[in-house]
Order: sequence, then structure tokens, then C-alpha cells
Amino acid sequence: MASTNLDFYDQLWSDTHLEEPQRFNTWPLIQGLAESAPERLELGPGLRPRLPMERTRFVDLSRRALERLRERGANAVAAEVGSLPFGDQRFDLVGAFDIIEHVADDGPVFREISRVLKDGGAFVFSVPLHPRFWTGFDELVGHFRRYEPDALERSIAEHGFVLERSAVFGMQPKNRWLLELGTRWLKRHRARAMRWYNWVILPIGLRMQKPLEFEPRLIRGEDVDETLVVCRRKPRS
Repeated sequence: MASTNLDFYDQLWSDTHLEEPQRFNTWPLIQGLAESAPERLELGPGLRPRLPMERTRFVDLSRRALERLRERGANAVAAEVGSLPFGDQRFDLVGAFDIIEHVADDGPVFREISRVLKDGGAFVFSVPLHPRFWTGFDELVGHFRRYEPDALERSIAEHGFVLERSAVFGMQPKNRWLLELGTRWLKRHRARAMRWYNWVILPIGLRMQKPLEFEPRLIRGEDVDETLVVCRRKPRS
């Protein structure tokens, strides 16, 4: 699955441009958090970074994504998200958007983020919810899991984080027929499907984004496909 992930996303980033963080509906949240977070890290941004390009460290495995990020002037390094090349309590803000579900064992990822985050630092991440929603699309794009809300809450607490708020997230179509059609198209005509996604579907999706609506708990509704979570690192004893 790891090689599947790398092959898929190297191809996805091969024929597109870098989208600026300001284009995503995460920007109002991130902009507010970044004002008091001089040391920042984003894991696996590809060419869709959500944290400010300036003064943020980026970690990715895609050679194509790293090249494009560096061309833009970003500080980007190749590394595994479960083994980060940074010292303890280095960052004030860490972001991981649609990343953790792509790792076979998420324990080391949560532990590493907890290790490099300062006490009181913010951790913002997104993951898909509800294993019963699993489709061929999850497998195709390299997901290892969807999260049960209770299990996700336990993992957050076990790794030293306090959940502050969450919101419904993601641009995946809710219509299962459209999702299955897109999955078949990606399997049979991957290069063409990716080009359509990058140059037609994504721009339309960006224009149709709605503002994030946060609640002071983990959103777990039966119809919620993905959630964006904001946590804080608990003070170490």
C-alpha cells in the first residue's frame, strides 16, 4: 500500500500546479492559528498545502511534490511521517490533512506529532470517518482505514492531545454513484482522470467550498464522511 500511495500521488502531482493555502476553506482557521505559531510543520501537503508557505516546514515523500514546493521557496524535506527529523517540542502548530489514514500504523504518527509539538501547541488534522462508508475509492487512493469516532477520540487522548473542536470536512461527492463512476474512471484511464480532477473538478470544488462550521466536540454524525479536528498538546508533567 505504501508504494501504491507513492505511485498514485507522484502521478497526481505530475501534471498540475501548486494551489495556494488561501484558496481552501481551512485558511481562516489556519491564518488565525499561525499568527501565534512562529514554528510550523505540515505533513504530506503534496501540492495542496494548507499552512502558510513562508516559515513552515513541509514533510513529504513525493519527489514531484518536493520539487514543486522547493521551486516555490518552501522549506520541504523528504521523510516518513512516523519518523520525523526534528527535535522534541520544536513546533507551535502541526497540520496533517488527509494523511494519517494513509499510514499502516497510525500510532507512530500520533506519537511523533505529540513529540515535536510544544506544550499548548495546536494540532490540526483531517481523517475519514465510519468504516461502513468504505468504498473502492478508499482503496484506490491508498487509505488503510476509516475511523470510528470513539476510537479516534481515544487515540487523541492517549497521545497527549486535548480536543478543542471539529467540523465536517472534505470535497468527496456524497453521491455513491458518482463516486463509483470516478473510481472506475481512475482505474481504467488514470492519467486522463487525474488531469480532469486537477484542471476541472478541483477548481469547481474550490469555488463551491462552504465555510467550516465548528462544534466544541468531535463531530460523529451518521452522514459525516470526513472531519477536521483541532487539538492542543497537553502540558507534559
